[in-house]
Amino acid sequence: MLSLRPPHATFPRASPWLTRGRPGGAAAPHCLSAAAPASVPGSVSFPILVNGCTGKMGVSVAEAAVHRGLDLLPVSFSSREKVEKTIQVGQTNICIYGPSAREDVLSSVADEFPDVIIVDYTAPDSVNSNAELYCKLGLPFVMGTTGGNRQLLYKSVQDSKNYALISPQMGKQVVAFVAIIKIWAEQFPGALSGYHLEVLESHQAGKKDTSGTAKDVIACFEKLGVPYDMNRMVKIRDPEQQLEMVGVPEEHIEGHAFHLYHVTSPDDCVSLEFQHNVCGRSIYAEGTIDAAIFLHRKVQSKDSKRIYDMVDVLREGYMR
Repeated sequence: MLSLRPPHATFPRASPWLTRGRPGGAAAPHCLSAAAPASVPGSVSFPILVNGCTGKMGVSVAEAAVHRGLDLLPVSFSSREKVEKTIQVGQTNICIYGPSAREDVLSSVADEFPDVIIVDYTAPDSVNSNAELYCKLGLPFVMGTTGGNRQLLYKSVQDSKNYALISPQMGKQVVAFVAIIKIWAEQFPGALSGYHLEVLESHQAGKKDTSGTAKDVIACFEKLGVPYDMNRMVKIRDPEQQLEMVGVPEEHIEGHAFHLYHVTSPDDCVSLEFQHNVCGRSIYAEGTIDAAIFLHRKVQSKDSKRIYDMVDVLREGYMR
């Protein structure tokens, strides 16, 4: 959303979201239900292993994989050693293994399913060790987990010449929005020099790390001439604040991603405001499956490029 406030209307820097739903404020997205959208049958079928099925995002991706006709493998992993847990997704009973069994199990998967694609939705502190193992075993992977050492992550893939799709944001429409902001920054560097930036983001309480999407957008604003101290970002994780201040629908408190970027001129006479608000996880789950299908095709065609992101997916027309 882009809005220009009337001249001399000073930006309430403490909490722009307080105006949500009031005159002049932005309304929260209206969600008819928490159910995922109707599935679209995939045009291909291949084995897919979702690492992170102990979390809600991992389960959502596993469900989307089944809906799209992919062959969901019955294994996943936990950060805890003694799990003894099985999760049912569709007709598949997924056995959860502890970290000490990762290499043996994944080696067996690589031998039995040479065309498998791994999807990772684990935890920030597992990103690099997981990626190193996938690369060691030659397992192409989609990294949807944010955090970790991203420079080391890319280096692991480059050194191994493995295939990977890495993106902090899997929602295709949001990725397209961020791509537009990047084009703006590249074409008009310094266009907002002297302006002031405020950033607020709200996610479910379980998300401990800072939004990777917010980091990408902030980097664009910095190219546009707006310096920003990441320590000033307002990260809202309290459910009561999310309900009352942010306007998150109650049924999506445990699964949402609201972002607000507000840029103000030095004299407070001009302001630009951008929002991308998501309720639920279906946008990420469907985007992740598109990413997995895209990566599978690249592997099968032996494409010379080895590392991709969601913009590559969109450029090939994955925007349904």
